[in-house]
Amino acid sequence: MYAICIESSHARGMGHFYRAMNLADALTQSGLQYIIYLNDHPPSLHILVERGIRHRVVDLYDYTSSWEASLIMKDGITLWINDRIDTDLRHAEHIKRANIALVTFDDRGSGAALADLHIAALAFDADEPLQGAKVLRGAEYLILNPEIQRYTRERKQSGSILVTLGGSDTYGVTVKVVQFLKEMGLTATVVIGAAFMHIAKLHEVLTESFTLKCGVHSMIEEYSYHELAITGGGITPFEANASGLPCVVIANELFEIPVGNELQRLGGSVFAGYHESLSQPLFNPVLPLEKMSQAGMRNIGLQGTQRVIGALMEIH
Repeated sequence: MYAICIESSHARGMGHFYRAMNLADALTQSGLQYIIYLNDHPPSLHILVERGIRHRVVDLYDYTSSWEASLIMKDGITLWINDRIDTDLRHAEHIKRANIALVTFDDRGSGAALADLHIAALAFDADEPLQGAKVLRGAEYLILNPEIQRYTRERKQSGSILVTLGGSDTYGVTVKVVQFLKEMGLTATVVIGAAFMHIAKLHEVLTESFTLKCGVHSMIEEYSYHELAITGGGITPFEANASGLPCVVIANELFEIPVGNELQRLGGSVFAGYHESLSQPLFNPVLPLEKMSQAGMRNIGLQGTQRVIGALMEIH
């Protein structure tokens, strides 16, 4: 039994949660059982209940009770996976004392030092030291939604713009982007998630020429309706580029800056910079969309999930 331990919140965002959902689907297809452990985050819990996924709510910042050891025993956990960015050494110690394998994803916390496997698909700064007994680094380990295959198409000319800056958009960058687009005489479809906390400010800048959507059924399908997307620096632009949708990437966190630079190097995106230093115009409206679309589809593959499953089975 695999444990997938996630932190999902307004401050942390929901990118890790959605990556874990993709991983969970792949585990099921491989005949591997799992349970989700996560903090009390109603939007995420609603999705788990809706999908009938076995889960438990835990206090991720309880470092004294050794709740990890209790659940390992109760649920028969043989491999523990963390997708939380910043795990604590005390948390990792509780897991390793149970003598099971520990895996972590894109982890910059002290707990990564005890990981048997560190999968760092979003680590693109070659000078950044990553902890863990074995580190797999780079975009070839991206866990992307397989639904992309159904909706891939080449973009050739400008048209509909999509703005999607995360399920929670911690810093309200969506509001700033909509304002910039208005100033540039452009419009867009704006997608927000259930955890979005800036709705009042967003309504202040929206006009009737913008379309607002909350919680679309499938972001992958939504990509297929547009010719350009404005996104954060997480998994979203990789999925969009893989489907042929060019992106303008904004770093919501400092650690997303190398991600934005890498996406620009791969050719399917342009990097607009860190959210605090954005300025109008947000991007050059005359982008080489056909060239970008081709580069995204060529350079971002969908084999990463199976590579990750193989790596998990190797250490289990």
